[in-house]
Amino acid sequence: MDKIKRLLEKEVLKRNSKNELTLDRPDPLLVATKYKDEYISLICALFAYGNVNQIIKFLHTLNFKLLNENDDKIRDSLQNHYYRFQKSEDIIQFFITLKTLKKECALEDIFYQGYKIKQDVTDGLKEVISLIYDINAYRSRGYEFLIGKIPGKKISSPYKRWNMYLRWMVREDNIDLGLWKKIDKKDLLIPLDTHTFKISQKIGLLKRKTYDFKAVIELTKALRFFDANDPVKYDFAIYRIGQEKLLD
Repeated sequence: MDKIKRLLEKEVLKRNSKNELTLDRPDPLLVATKYKDEYISLICALFAYGNVNQIIKFLHTLNFKLLNENDDKIRDSLQNHYYRFQKSEDIIQFFITLKTLKKECALEDIFYQGYKIKQDVTDGLKEVISLIYDINAYRSRGYEFLIGKIPGKKISSPYKRWNMYLRWMVREDNIDLGLWKKIDKKDLLIPLDTHTFKISQKIGLLKRKTYDFKAVIELTKALRFFDANDPVKYDFAIYRIGQEKLLD
């Protein structure tokens, strides 16, 4: 395990640079970093599925100022936008939902109401996702895929995009934004994507063969052995190792 820790620590130092976020080294955080706003960052995170170049291309087409506009302006501006599972109406309704929520409160405050009881980030996610659904009665396959299910007693989804968003918001270095101050980074869970999943298995950090929430917990516990106060600091490094096929 010492060898694995040395590898990861080396990669963390190497990756902790703004040079990691360029058009040549794409990541949705590249767009979020430009605005440093919790609501815009959430949009960037939740659309972060599929080919990374297509994600960046789509995010660059969005006018985030619409979060301060009325419903008609949002509809007119987004009527020709779509992305993979999301049709234009899904994107329109998502912007309307976030615009409405933004007028009422900060996302961090909503999250903190659930998190503060047990310092459990899934309780915080339950609070945020529940309120997002409560604010807007609109439903569709694309809309619900984008937002995700409300966490229940039995969780199966890795919640990759949400955990990535939390990493962006809570951690602060040359990569992550650190916009939230009430949440302890020691409680974060690994944003498990296919790259992270496969590389973690390959280097012996993850034994579970199923890509699910139990794998998230297992990998996060393994990383806490390396750094109990900041286990998710290794996420971006592991992701890049997989993306760049450094261990193939």
